[in-house]
Amino acid sequence: MRLAEIFVLLRARWRLAALVWVAVVALVAAVTFLKEPRYTASATVVLDVKSPDPIAGMILPGMTNSSYMGTQLGVVRSDRVALRVAQALGWDKDEERRRRWVEASEGRGDYNAAMAGSLLRDMEAIPTRDSNVITVNYTSTVPERAAEIANAWVNAYVETTLELRVDPAKQYRGFFDTYGKQLREDLERAQARLSAYQRQHGLVATDERVDVETQRLMELSSQLVVLQGAANETGGRQSQAAASPDRMPEVLTNPVIANMTSELARQEARQKELGERLGERHPEMIELKAKTAELRATIAAETRRVTGSITVNNNVNQTRLAQARVAVDEQRAKLLELKVLRDEAGVLQRDVDNARRAYDTIMTRASQTNVESESTQTNVSVLKRATPPTSPSEPRVVLNLAVGVLAATLLALAAALGTELRDRRLRTEDDVLRGLQLPLLGVLPEQAAQPKRSIGWTAQIAGGSAPHGKLN
Repeated sequence: MRLAEIFVLLRARWRLAALVWVAVVALVAAVTFLKEPRYTASATVVLDVKSPDPIAGMILPGMTNSSYMGTQLGVVRSDRVALRVAQALGWDKDEERRRRWVEASEGRGDYNAAMAGSLLRDMEAIPTRDSNVITVNYTSTVPERAAEIANAWVNAYVETTLELRVDPAKQYRGFFDTYGKQLREDLERAQARLSAYQRQHGLVATDERVDVETQRLMELSSQLVVLQGAANETGGRQSQAAASPDRMPEVLTNPVIANMTSELARQEARQKELGERLGERHPEMIELKAKTAELRATIAAETRRVTGSITVNNNVNQTRLAQARVAVDEQRAKLLELKVLRDEAGVLQRDVDNARRAYDTIMTRASQTNVESESTQTNVSVLKRATPPTSPSEPRVVLNLAVGVLAATLLALAAALGTELRDRRLRTEDDVLRGLQLPLLGVLPEQAAQPKRSIGWTAQIAGGSAPHGKLN
């Protein structure tokens, strides 16, 4: 259907269209003006996500997550916050409200959930775009009540946010306290085992004893080296004394032996001189030989005495060397044993250190958790308190009337079109050509005094004659 045909149709059905338009507009106006006015109060909160946490000392990673604002909106719209608002308003103690709920629901369901649901129906949380601000709107028929509930809502949200942060810390505090006591007992037991082991083996907390015993081993080793040199020297001199004692320096430098050797040389020279003059059997020669033999025996005895001291010195050095070797071996064994004891004590000391580190770590976390559990600060701040609105937010008269006029126009047009489709009339030359599928011979001019008539397609097709005049 073309636009010109629509205008012709509306001109013919204008009374019906006007009636529908007036009825719809009147209905919308009546509903708008008869509806009870409702007022919307707004409160605003801001979330600080860039400042470091005062307890953790750093920006918490969860606050920088893109889903953080969505999570906070979920908290604002949660039943937990709504129930806290109801409790702040005293609805949980209102027996009259409870009685009406019991009558309406016949006691089925949960009263707390019903209170939260009734509050959530009129609450709206709106995030501000590209910011960390959340606006809480609450709509009520009483302006003061709307402002009261909006303020109670942001207070409940702040308190709930604090609880969500503090409650886990309170739960962990009990765990840390119990686990801290256990770790402290473990540390005390480990320290007791270490102390008992040290007392049993005479160990101290430092390595002083090991250092002393090591120094002593070094000194004994040095003495052993010196004694080995002395023993080797005296052993060599003893061997030399056994092979040629008269060539020993001790013998050669001995004054007694030297005097007796000189005297022996004189006696032998005299004996040789007298032997050439007196003969071997002369009494004086016999006496001189006896003196010479006695002198040789004395020299031999003195030589044996001197070389004997070398043997004694060698024996003493060998004895001292053997004792030094025994002492070094004993000191080495003692030091090795001491090191074994120190290693075992080191294992016990590491147990103590590990237990102390675990205890210190858990106590540090316990202290931090205690501070967090007692915290009264949150990153949510009230930016604007709600005040009773001066003008209602509902109904929106201008918007409702504009929508009503638009809807009335569409419904009036639809009513005219629908009526025309149910009862088609020949109104234009095109209707004759399309509806009757007959050629149009002519059109008579419209007469002002002649009443206008129109004949439907059904009558034309049945054989009825059209009146003289313009088709409408």
